[in-house]
Order: sequence, then C-alpha cells, then structure tokens
Amino acid sequence: MKKNRTLRAGALALCCALAVAGGAAAFAHGNAGATLKALTARPEVKVALNGTVARDGNVIALDKAGAVHPGEVLDWTITSENDGDGAAREYKTVGQIPQGTLLVAGSTVADGAVSVTYSIDGGQTFSAQPVIEEKGADGTVKKVAAPVSIYTQVRYEWSDALAAGGKLNASYKVRVK
Repeated sequence: MKKNRTLRAGALALCCALAVAGGAAAFAHGNAGATLKALTARPEVKVALNGTVARDGNVIALDKAGAVHPGEVLDWTITSENDGDGAAREYKTVGQIPQGTLLVAGSTVADGAVSVTYSIDGGQTFSAQPVIEEKGADGTVKKVAAPVSIYTQVRYEWSDALAAGGKLNASYKVRVK
C-alpha cells in the first residue's frame, strides 16, 4: 500500500512538473516568435539617385535635360529608403563626382546626424579633409589640403541607424567643366 502511495505521489508530482514545464514551454514558444523575428529582422535599403540642372529659372530633371553645358551646376540627390523589417546600422552611401565635373565646395547636405567625407583616389580611402603631398622649391615635401577639383567621391555616414520604414536624403552639387 505504501509503495502504491509513493508511486501515485511520484506520478502526481511528475504530471504537475510536466504541466508546469509544458506551460513554460508554451510560454517560451509564444515569445520565441517575437525573439526570432527580432534576431532575423533584416534591412532592405533601396537607393535612388536623381539629378537636376537649373536652366532659365527652371529646375529640370537630368534625364529630360539632354546635354549639359560647361558652367552648369548639377544637383544630385541620393534617397535611401529602408523597406526591410530591421534597422540598417552603420549606414553609409557614396555619391560619385562624375568625370568632367567639380564638386561645389560646401554643397553637401544630408538628413540627420551625418559625417561627410571625401575621396581623391576613386573611393579607396575617405577623409573629412583629403591631403596630398606637395614638393616645395627647396625640395622638401609637405602635406597640404587637396583641392576640391580632384575629389572623386563624397561619402555620407550616419551615426544613427536607418530604421525600418525610414528614409534619408543626401545631396551635393557639381559644376560642369
């Protein structure tokens, strides 16, 4: 009799333990979806580049402007939209400075907290103030600020993540040589 009571008590304890564990497992499973989604959320950033030129007091899209002429200023806008379900961290975008154009100094603008850097070597390196080596008349070499005329790219790097559903704009101007 005592053995049966011990077996019944053991079986009851096991059933209670399984019920509690099963409930915990069900609770954990219910939250697992949210946790898994947070872990697998991915950004999906779509980038669009649009250019305009001002002519005769009108702003014309470059795809409708035909040929551009020396002295004209082209305004490039890079729009980045995150259509994914996760944030794009350490997001950056690079704008090209087309051959035959010069970056207009001070024309870089962007949404949010952004760091703007420039390249003079085709995008291999970027710096807030690129430098070149210049040889003096006495033969000494010193580093000096690179002229804007040799910039090849402009890079925007945001300190905050591009949130899911978020949008950022960055723009810069170039003058046709």
